[in-house]
Amino acid sequence: LDKLEKISENLYSCPDCSAKIDTQKSKARKFNLMLKTNVSATEDEPTYGYLRPETAQGIFTNFANVLDTTHKKLPLGIAQIGKAFRNEVTTGSFIFRMKEFEQMEIEYFVNPHDSDEYYRQWVTERFTFYVEKIGLSKENLRLREHGKEELAHYAKSCTDIEFNFPFGWSELEGIANRGNFDLTEHSRVSKKDLSYYDDQKKERFVPFVIEPSSGVDRTFFAVISDAYYEEVVKDKVRVVLKFKPSMAPYTAAVFPLLKNRPELVELAKNIFCDIKEKFPAVYDDSGAIGKLYRRQDEIGTPFCITVDVESLNDGKITVRDRDSMQQERIAADKVLEFLVEKVTNAYH
Repeated sequence: LDKLEKISENLYSCPDCSAKIDTQKSKARKFNLMLKTNVSATEDEPTYGYLRPETAQGIFTNFANVLDTTHKKLPLGIAQIGKAFRNEVTTGSFIFRMKEFEQMEIEYFVNPHDSDEYYRQWVTERFTFYVEKIGLSKENLRLREHGKEELAHYAKSCTDIEFNFPFGWSELEGIANRGNFDLTEHSRVSKKDLSYYDDQKKERFVPFVIEPSSGVDRTFFAVISDAYYEEVVKDKVRVVLKFKPSMAPYTAAVFPLLKNRPELVELAKNIFCDIKEKFPAVYDDSGAIGKLYRRQDEIGTPFCITVDVESLNDGKITVRDRDSMQQERIAADKVLEFLVEKVTNAYH
């Protein structure tokens, strides 16, 4: 702090923007990015602890235990999802940066000689995941490799998958080659051997770790942002979430055109029961058909199925596509086959 204080005393303007600096307000102060909490039963005799800032370290401390109990060979991946807490200086941008968030991390343990190859594989794999599995638009994603001057103290290399959020481009996920920093440090402090012996190569080494790290909250934010559209239809604004079918809360919604016709309701409910055995589905008869369509558009339901009076005569129902709003008549007993084909094709 003393060194920083001397620097700030002689710093009159910002090196980046040349703005004048108030040296009284800019004094060096201690700041802890970890959230401190009292874990004692009473406030009179506090015992302080810190909420974990990441989920990764629990994996590293259990690395040897996992090897002993599973008898797995490298490369070995351990995945975890859980709460993490950081005393962020500035929170905001909706749920992009919060003090409490849900983190998803994979620690992939590899031979040091192979780490660069696995690192490149994971960067490609994770980018492909967001495009093909999650359904994010490729034009809203990009890769940015960290320069040497911005690498974390533990990282040998790092690449961010960035998304074009409503406020601009920012990190969605980071993939880092953490080297053997974590296992080496845990081993040094605990005096436990966390090395690995490769039977085939007849060598012992401390594994390197490739870490894809992302957050549930940011991923959700990206999916919602990417899927949200407003369109003017017949002088009215149509709000629609154009989710990939596999990401939508419901794959299909089923409506009887007239809820006061028992035979229509019965057929619609039978179709709904068949669909929900295989896909997430919802039954709704609480409004006019136009309002029901708009309701499902806002939820992001890809297909709306309407049972009308004609269905009783020809055994066909109307399927409306969420994105194009086009409708087609198909046989009621082919609806599952239709949905399977549509959802399967959405993966390609």
